[in-house]
Amino acid sequence: MHAHISLMSNPTDITIVGGGLTGPTLALALANAGLTTTIIDGLPRDTLVDAAFNGRSYALALAAQQLLHAIGIWDAVEDHAQPILDIRVSDGHAGAGPSPLALHFDHAEIEEGPMGYMVEDRYLRHALLDAVDATPEIQVMNGISVVGQTVGQRAQVHLDDGSMLDTHLIVGADGRQSGTAQRAGIRRNGWGYGQTALVCAIEHDLPHNGTAHQFFMPEGPLAILPLPGNRCSIVWTETAENAFAINALDDASYLEVLHPRFGDFLGEISLAGRRFTYPLGITIAERLVEDRIALVGDAAHGVHPIAGQGLNAGYRDIAALAEVIVDAHRRGEDFGSLLVLERYQQWRRFDVQTLALATDTFNRLFSNDNPILRMGRDIGLGIVNAIPGLRRGFIREAAGLTGDLPRLMQGRPL
Repeated sequence: MHAHISLMSNPTDITIVGGGLTGPTLALALANAGLTTTIIDGLPRDTLVDAAFNGRSYALALAAQQLLHAIGIWDAVEDHAQPILDIRVSDGHAGAGPSPLALHFDHAEIEEGPMGYMVEDRYLRHALLDAVDATPEIQVMNGISVVGQTVGQRAQVHLDDGSMLDTHLIVGADGRQSGTAQRAGIRRNGWGYGQTALVCAIEHDLPHNGTAHQFFMPEGPLAILPLPGNRCSIVWTETAENAFAINALDDASYLEVLHPRFGDFLGEISLAGRRFTYPLGITIAERLVEDRIALVGDAAHGVHPIAGQGLNAGYRDIAALAEVIVDAHRRGEDFGSLLVLERYQQWRRFDVQTLALATDTFNRLFSNDNPILRMGRDIGLGIVNAIPGLRRGFIREAAGLTGDLPRLMQGRPL
């Protein structure tokens, strides 16, 4: 009962449902502008800091790195980040290595620096949790679930311990199965691909030189992404059936299946950390906002991880939403109103749909062995490679530097 009273008497500006990577990032961005937030996460704190996430990594586009810098946590992550200096994209066949006609992006072609950074989940998560702990404007409730929400002049979040939170705005950062979206009656569109991504970290003998590789195999793409030291993160797409069988193997047999696909350009390989699987599909919320409700990250759009754009898209949401909220707040507007939130939706909607379409088209084009499509792919990759301006455009796009960038993504404060 005590929680009920203390929370009701201490309303919070914004309540964020979901304490993964997007929720805390948004809370920190808002705190820097003096707004108070409460993060509600169903997982106990111990689970979040558990080493179980070892082996999971993210490709942070340069714009996402600038956001982390703007909210003051890049310094805590930087020592554990691996700059992506080079990206090589090629057609591949198991046992054949990359095809000679590769698409090659070199960071030297853009003046902003590396195209992005590989950061392991454990370092990013810890940096966010530590920063949240040190920020008085942020309150965190772990191991508690939201069971209901009501919206009127303000919004109320009903929790499973019987207490209730009073707030101006509820932000759903609660993933692809977003309860916040469901309770708001926001429907989703999507489909599965019948593919599963096998994800792990590996150690290898030879240096990777900061190069990321994407091999397009008949079953789906294999991404090899550089981590600090002689380690790489693997995102390996297979048919759901194959993935299930491969994941059931012991470590040695798993490596035996991976090896011919991977090739020996990095020397001997071994597993480092846990193995994960993710069924691949796309799920897009029909709307990003309702009165006093906004969706960010996977709650708004879960896309195929082919270009590693999931977290980057989520960070673009956060940067845009934080800017809309803070600017409205400074003008004395009610930032939870639909009128204000529509600005966020308009800013993000086109980008989200384009990203969904692009990753979907990309996947359909590249996850098959049709010789005509293969030839078209190779010609397409060759054309992009041959035209410096086009290639530079692709690199800036991969670095997240195109379009109407929110201030935080330019590394500027709100």
